[in-house]
Amino acid sequence: MRNFVNQFLRHSLVGGTAFAIDYGLMIALTENAGFYYLWSAIISFVVSMLFNYCFSMRFVFQRRTDISRQLVFLIFTTLSSIGLAMNTVLLWYLVTLTNMHYQPAKLIATLVVTLYNFFSRKRYLEEKQIFNEAI
Repeated sequence: MRNFVNQFLRHSLVGGTAFAIDYGLMIALTENAGFYYLWSAIISFVVSMLFNYCFSMRFVFQRRTDISRQLVFLIFTTLSSIGLAMNTVLLWYLVTLTNMHYQPAKLIATLVVTLYNFFSRKRYLEEKQIFNEAI
């Protein structure tokens, strides 16, 4: 259980930095460049996803050795695309249907997607014995 907690803390540190990139870029694109908030959110999510991939696979997860790095990246990107869809739908819902400002709505959407990201990446990108050890 201790390994799981340490790993989740590392994931939170990397994810927190990726979130700062995501959130800051989204606001800059929306407020300074005049982009529509959903386009800003999508662009910033993709940029932060690339950062997150580099650092998650280096500091958080022990990469599966039974598949190539290219396949790991493809799986990571696929899982992240699902996260992006979740993030975009939640953001749209909160802004459009509840009249919430896009900035706090992004915080809420990110909290939900963070949990999905951690567990899906742990499930599909990490060596199985490490996953079993954490449970």
